[in-house]
Amino acid sequence: MRKKVDERIRTLIDNGVKTRHRSLFIIIGDKSRDQIVNLHYMLSKAVLKARPSVLWCYKKELELSSHKKKRAKQVKKLMMRGLFDPEKVDPFSLFVESGGITYCKYNESEKVLGNTFGMCILQDVHERYRTESHSEAAGRFNERFLLSIASCRACVVVDDELNILPISSHIRTITPIPVEEDCEGLSEAERSLKNLKEDLNEDFPVGPLIKKCCTLDQGKAVISFLDAILDKALRSTVALLAARGRGKSAALGLAVAGAVAAGYSNIFVTAPSPDNLKTLFDFIRKGFDSLEYKVEFVFEHTDYDVIKSSNPEFKKATVRINIFKQHRQTIQVGPSFSILPCRVHEAVYIQPNEHEKLSQVELLVIDEAAAIPLPIVKSLLGPYLVFISSTVNGYEGTGRSLSLKLLQQLEEQSQMSKNSDSSFSGRLFKKIELTESIRYGSGDPIESWLNGLLCLDVANYIPNISRLPPPGDCDLYYVNRDTLFSYHKDSELFLQRMMALFVASHYKNSPNDLQLMADAPAHHLFVLLGPVDESKNHLPDILCVVQVCLEGEISSDSAKISLRDGRSPHGDQIPWKFCQQFLDTNFPTLSGARIVRIASHPSAMRLGYGSAAVKLLTRYYEGQLTSIVESDEEDINEQPTSGTGEKVSLVK
Repeated sequence: MRKKVDERIRTLIDNGVKTRHRSLFIIIGDKSRDQIVNLHYMLSKAVLKARPSVLWCYKKELELSSHKKKRAKQVKKLMMRGLFDPEKVDPFSLFVESGGITYCKYNESEKVLGNTFGMCILQDVHERYRTESHSEAAGRFNERFLLSIASCRACVVVDDELNILPISSHIRTITPIPVEEDCEGLSEAERSLKNLKEDLNEDFPVGPLIKKCCTLDQGKAVISFLDAILDKALRSTVALLAARGRGKSAALGLAVAGAVAAGYSNIFVTAPSPDNLKTLFDFIRKGFDSLEYKVEFVFEHTDYDVIKSSNPEFKKATVRINIFKQHRQTIQVGPSFSILPCRVHEAVYIQPNEHEKLSQVELLVIDEAAAIPLPIVKSLLGPYLVFISSTVNGYEGTGRSLSLKLLQQLEEQSQMSKNSDSSFSGRLFKKIELTESIRYGSGDPIESWLNGLLCLDVANYIPNISRLPPPGDCDLYYVNRDTLFSYHKDSELFLQRMMALFVASHYKNSPNDLQLMADAPAHHLFVLLGPVDESKNHLPDILCVVQVCLEGEISSDSAKISLRDGRSPHGDQIPWKFCQQFLDTNFPTLSGARIVRIASHPSAMRLGYGSAAVKLLTRYYEGQLTSIVESDEEDINEQPTSGTGEKVSLVK
């Protein structure tokens, strides 16, 4: 029986296509897979240009295999169970067989990073954290996720017949959005980019290279890089900062291709790992194509050739590009390859800790600098042209320390050099920021929702503290996780501030850490606060945040089995380490608390607040401090039911 689809669903899809914004559909029901076909069909009609490609992500097993023979066996089993009628055409089977679907397990998601798909399907999205002594995991992460859906105006929750559920009440008033386009169907931003490309069409090498740019921001960034390259003063530092998906690595790759065309002799490239340079080297080759550099593997004449790594750890990443068009030039990846002084032109990848190899460098490119420890980044800088790119939000390595410290210092030094009356000219510094996304339009509601849900954009949640109290006047508070992850306005602000301290404190974070904080029964959160004035209706400043994991209380039998089998179950790191190293099966039976992470406010570092938090935490677990909770039966596992935090120490 055919059923008319709610026009609001079509409107949401059409509006997303017009504005280049993403839409999120959450389908609930046993037959939810059948509606994937219908949504893809509606998207195909709205896009018009081409059939949208599909990325299907799953955890363990697909409901219907993508392999033809395996799918036939699965269909046979479904027929035996009466769940499949061979006489009827199954739209979902036709959809799977039609091709254009890329399948990827969650633990293999790195394989598809950097690719663009028209539709993404996610299944099996939650994992729980259990240990032997803490087996009951809470579902706070999922609860907060469901509560957040109502705040995302581009998200719709439907059943398996595409009926809109009441949680999506915000879609009641959705209307078609008119898009301002010119006679050629271009938006204002697209028209500006086209005009820029036409204006620079005759300029070399910027003209051919800028044709590869997808946004106006990216085009201006490439122009800024090429201005510094063509200046050839070798005393500039250009920093490119942006959120994910803005085309930073692509802009760097095009700039390196321009540097080769400009005749630079020694170009060095570094990143946390050669894997991080895949996009950069892809766009170096695209830049070469635009500059009419030809690569041939059969004929004798070649302008350049590409060599892949034989190191299995590098996963066949590009390790060298030899260029022969004008004279010998080399773009090289991998510290295992020696730097030969006889080469006229050379661009080399070095590991971040190999800064001693920068003796004859002319251009140094540091991609994803935020994921490299700050002292190493500083040691890489020198009397040569430096390009730095960094992700300014998300879970990228050392967080905000790069932009808060290093770039601020470079900017101050550059300003002092400009104001100096001496004949000596110091280093110049320029900062470029990209705001336009490559894959979707500005103001994408899914991006802002994800940033809030996963605490990706927490840099602005670190408040300035005008007055720091003495560490001895501070108190330690136990955070109620039920309240913290309740998606209440004040709870969200407090959570964002807590995560901001972790991200800003050199921790390598991931969304899994947020889920660990929310759901793991053995994990608990504490914050160090100054004297709280309860008469003022605002959240107190967090001076230090501590994440603690309770470990131990493992049965002796489990310890013996683990020692015999040579394996360590998930969690309880310290007990299992001691058990393995000292062959002691009694130690895991003890209980203890391990500090997983501790972070201080950037304005309160090295002032004793972290030490004060550890001392109060130690006294608390030693039983020297008394909880202000009146019930004598209240313990750390029975969390308070109100307030963002409950006081667990008394002011001395």
